[in-house]
Amino acid sequence: MVFFELFAHNPSIVNIPAGETLFAEKEDGHMMYVLTTGSAEVIVNKRVVETLQHGSIVGEMGLVSPGPRSATVVALTDCQFIAVDEKRFQFLVQQTPFFATQVMRVMAERLRAVNQLLGPVEDI
Repeated sequence: MVFFELFAHNPSIVNIPAGETLFAEKEDGHMMYVLTTGSAEVIVNKRVVETLQHGSIVGEMGLVSPGPRSATVVALTDCQFIAVDEKRFQFLVQQTPFFATQVMRVMAERLRAVNQLLGPVEDI
């Protein structure tokens, strides 16, 4: 099964025009999104840390560990996202181990990218 096919049944579609925000840092996070069309930027502390393309997931931290968003997502072009709520997320994790592995991989890659932006940690 292709990763993207996991979201094909009864999708909840969110359209975001170019220049608009999908969500912002510090907002309450309770949804994950999969980008189906367009491109968007992930911004942390006013710095672009990633450019999202077709098939990218974003907002997964809000489902794994509820709390305020750690990033802002802004559409570079007109975008369409599939919204994934906690119920669907839990179903996908339970039914498709590949999905859970992909989410963990995305989180690890983002952590590495942000660590590189911050540079080495100095001993105190």
